[in-house]
Amino acid sequence: MHNRNNILLIEDQASLANDVMKFLAKNEYNCTHASSMQKALRILKQNSFNTVLLDLGLPDGDGLSIIKHIKEKDPTCGVIIISAKDAIDKKVEGLELGADDYLTKPFFMPELNARIKSLIRRLNFEGNNEIIAGVLKVIPDQMRLYVNQNEVELTNTEFNLLLYFVSNKNRVLSKTNLAEYMSSKYFDYGFSNDVIYGHIKNLKKKLDKAGSPEYIKNVYGVGYKFISE
Repeated sequence: MHNRNNILLIEDQASLANDVMKFLAKNEYNCTHASSMQKALRILKQNSFNTVLLDLGLPDGDGLSIIKHIKEKDPTCGVIIISAKDAIDKKVEGLELGADDYLTKPFFMPELNARIKSLIRRLNFEGNNEIIAGVLKVIPDQMRLYVNQNEVELTNTEFNLLLYFVSNKNRVLSKTNLAEYMSSKYFDYGFSNDVIYGHIKNLKKKLDKAGSPEYIKNVYGVGYKFISE
């Protein structure tokens, strides 16, 4: 079993890699750096990691080829793609190969930290039989939700939104965060702000009808926040 704070950064841009490693060290992560695909493969062969931060544009090969290797070695290891804005096709291909999330350059370090924490929680949740949040009981493996012990039917999209909210409890989620997460989950870049709003509105209606408190709060001008007792 690997240490939950072990992170492998695969990035050839020295200045960015240095900034990321300094930031992660301050936040108590153990970060190992590889500047090429071959070095990354050697490190992965000898070590286990909780999360891999993967730049797709490596000098000695396509970073996409590493994703399958990582997931075959350890399916519980999370992969966050770090890519340029114009690499949409690469992002989609990476997600289809098993990557869990993506972050577009340039990015803010606190957002990277939040994505890592969220990914770790989500991956841990997948091994749980159930998650309790207030009067909600979420069963990830079965995609079932109970409110006050009564089952509530959700669509796949609504369930995955709820799971994302629960795994980011008390964190303000911007509309961009939510759209990127749903896009990565369904390989669909059609999750506009209006589409996200519609799904959240339907989810909140179902929770309210089932007798749940209003856990999903609107944060005016920013996004949403899940708050439970």
